[in-house]
Amino acid sequence: MSRSALAMNTVDAEAASWIERRHFGPWTESEEAEFDAWLRQSIDNRVAYLRLNASWKRAKRLAALPSAKSGAGSKASRKFSGPFLMKIAAGFAVLALAGMGSSYFLSQPRDRVFATPVGGHETVTFSDGTRVELNTNTVLRVRMTTDQRAVWLERGEAYFEVKHDPVHPFVVMIGNHRVTDLGTKFTVHREAQKMEVAVVQGKVWFDDPGKTAEDGTLLTPGDVAVASANGMHVTRKSLQALTAELNWRQGLLVFDKTALSDVATAFNRYNGMKLVVKDPAAASVLIGGTFKANDVEDFARLAETVLGLHVKHTEDGIVISH
Repeated sequence: MSRSALAMNTVDAEAASWIERRHFGPWTESEEAEFDAWLRQSIDNRVAYLRLNASWKRAKRLAALPSAKSGAGSKASRKFSGPFLMKIAAGFAVLALAGMGSSYFLSQPRDRVFATPVGGHETVTFSDGTRVELNTNTVLRVRMTTDQRAVWLERGEAYFEVKHDPVHPFVVMIGNHRVTDLGTKFTVHREAQKMEVAVVQGKVWFDDPGKTAEDGTLLTPGDVAVASANGMHVTRKSLQALTAELNWRQGLLVFDKTALSDVATAFNRYNGMKLVVKDPAAASVLIGGTFKANDVEDFARLAETVLGLHVKHTEDGIVISH
């Protein structure tokens, strides 16, 4: 593994600093407020802190092992402290991420966090039989207890096949909106400015917990609810259209007379190399076909050889123009 791969990124470094301050230095109310504000800045901050803090706890437990043989005040136990423990924690975090590939798992007393990187895909099966598939760049927090079945989609997209239990309903929280399962298969997609819920089978109740029950909406197969700052509206899609949109589960993107600008947006969700379409004439070109979601280079070659578009590789990505 390269040195750059082992180095902590900025968010990890900030998380490690907070952990060290909380455990090894004086901790004031102002620092607590500052720490809370940092956690609220982004889901990346919260995930990094949970991940490194869990690693630090593992390192601390390992450091305590020699004390059983050498005594509580021995040199062997004293040397495992402070910054040295932080280095162990950082090492654990890097090794864990490297070994788990496309996703990582964090365990807290009640909550678990599952995440996929750009281009990643992960399937999670719970003990009740519920299955969740995570699409690219997705973070899902899960709380499954004897009394509660709840998940929070922090970002990205997930497909749910829920084992219905009327006594313990399965609930998906997306920002200030809630999806309650009524025995169903559905997808939830969360972006910065909007969220979308599409029902494939069964029914869900879509509402805002802060409002009255009358403000909720019952969604049935084919219903697609989109919520944004401008409000919420429901449209209808055919089963064929919904199935096509779920082809990401097989690593595919399917387009049917789709504008190149929208095609580029779809590919950019799955690839580090981005498609850039600024030319209005090229942006309106209609695309049809099935493509591998993670093979943006292959699509660029098709745009050049079949569609006759101009393709140029730059530092910004693959620029396509007419």
